[in-house]
Amino acid sequence: MTARTASRTRSTSESTVELEIDLDGTGRSSIDTSVPFFDHLLTAFAKHSLTDLTVRASGDTHIDAHHTVEDVAIVLGQAIGEALGDKSGISRYGDALVPLDEALAQAVVDISGRPYLVHDGEPAGFELHLIGGHFTGSLVRHVFEAISFHAALTVHVTVLGGRDPHHIAEAEFKAFARAFRQAKSIDPLVEGIPSTKGAL
Repeated sequence: MTARTASRTRSTSESTVELEIDLDGTGRSSIDTSVPFFDHLLTAFAKHSLTDLTVRASGDTHIDAHHTVEDVAIVLGQAIGEALGDKSGISRYGDALVPLDEALAQAVVDISGRPYLVHDGEPAGFELHLIGGHFTGSLVRHVFEAISFHAALTVHVTVLGGRDPHHIAEAEFKAFARAFRQAKSIDPLVEGIPSTKGAL
């Protein structure tokens, strides 16, 4: 099987991002985005999706974490799209329901070639919470938007319960990771591209 890997860089006046990904890894990661809670979320994504991930990023976090987080998510989406290649033999669909203490999140992923995000259920005020000193709750949705768009994924993420912002955000990322792990996996029963159109 062709290696499903990618290396990407992005440099703007707001941030610099270097990223490497291996979709057929074991969940190893080395991540430093200069936003510690985002590092935590990406580490969880790598571990639970069985994706090897290396990220080095720096940016204008003295202004806000937004630019750096957004740019890392853009590059991650681009790298996922590149590493998936023509998507031959993949399972295509994934679904996961993940608890983290009182929080519960569901994610459904379709490696569809059509970028779309449905994101719902975060409690009122979640987007205003500052988690870990740098990361605002609003960035969770923003990360999923950037990944979905740049990797051309259809993603549904629903928060079914939760009180603690850290737990809610982490449950969302772990659910996405587990659903993506299933969707990207190679299915020995699938011949070619899993679409009646013949392309994804």
